[in-house]
Amino acid sequence: MYYVVMKSNDIRDNLATEQYLMNNKNFDEPLVLFYIESPCIIVGRNQNTIEELNNEYVREHNIVVTRRLSGGGAVYQDLGNLCFSFVVNAADEQFGDFKKIVSPMVEALHKLGAVGAEVSGRNDILIDGKKFSGNAMYTKNGKTFSHGTLSYDVDLDVLTRALHVNKDKIESKGIKSIRSRVTNIRPYLAEEYQDLTTEQFRDVLLMSLFDADNLDEIKDHEYQITTEDQVQINKIKEQYYYNWDWVYGHSPEFTVKKRKHFDMGTIDARFQVQHGKISAARFYGDFFGASDVGELEQKLIGINYDYDSLKQVFAENNLTQYFNGIDPAAVLDLVQP
Repeated sequence: MYYVVMKSNDIRDNLATEQYLMNNKNFDEPLVLFYIESPCIIVGRNQNTIEELNNEYVREHNIVVTRRLSGGGAVYQDLGNLCFSFVVNAADEQFGDFKKIVSPMVEALHKLGAVGAEVSGRNDILIDGKKFSGNAMYTKNGKTFSHGTLSYDVDLDVLTRALHVNKDKIESKGIKSIRSRVTNIRPYLAEEYQDLTTEQFRDVLLMSLFDADNLDEIKDHEYQITTEDQVQINKIKEQYYYNWDWVYGHSPEFTVKKRKHFDMGTIDARFQVQHGKISAARFYGDFFGASDVGELEQKLIGINYDYDSLKQVFAENNLTQYFNGIDPAAVLDLVQP
């Protein structure tokens, strides 16, 4: 087995590296990758990005959002989480057999004292009935990667807030995440492993996987990203993980219904969104306005359905001419994702 320890804490860089290594490098043994991210949310390939997030909270806390190639649900990660990925030949593994492919990681956790860790359900690793690892799989051109999270010391309060969505706001055919009881694995490890940094936890796991006493013993198994590799990885980053169209525009068609009563009338906003852009907009209600609200509806068609785009359109138009006596900031707050 070979391994790569990612240097970046940006999920977009690391997903691009994973994709590049899978598609462009041939190893004669399985490859395992480890990476640690600053706060971020990664949605599954078939999900509606906006539907999965508490968008206002995510924006206010500068949480990076991106989409991965694999399916499954949305996950939150921060510097207390360790990600791992196994890259193998597709012929050697049955697609969807998470129990087999992540078994080396489960066995390594057992060695560290978390003897109750087990693969459960479709793609989770649980302990004491609580989830601390979610996994997803992707296959292409004879290769398969299975990547997953390991919540070591994640801020579970932020996780809960960032992925909390009011279900009555958006309706779509995107694959919904299944919320589970979550925990960190740290309290279940042997005492000597409970005060490690995430990086130290990674190194201990790595040594356990290779049955080594120190990292020097396995240096020959480490693959170093070359300058030439990085050039190609950067291209993938721009094509996918930094690309608004991939992250948001790839979402399935969905409808948005937002309704609120103000002192000067009720606004009932309805948007149809395709490829992340507003394709139809209607405002209903008993509000008053000197101008026909249909003018505003037309100006919204074709823009990205996100906070900044809506804010710009509203700033360029005098909203009080459409919604007399209602604070434009309150209208933006109502219709934002």
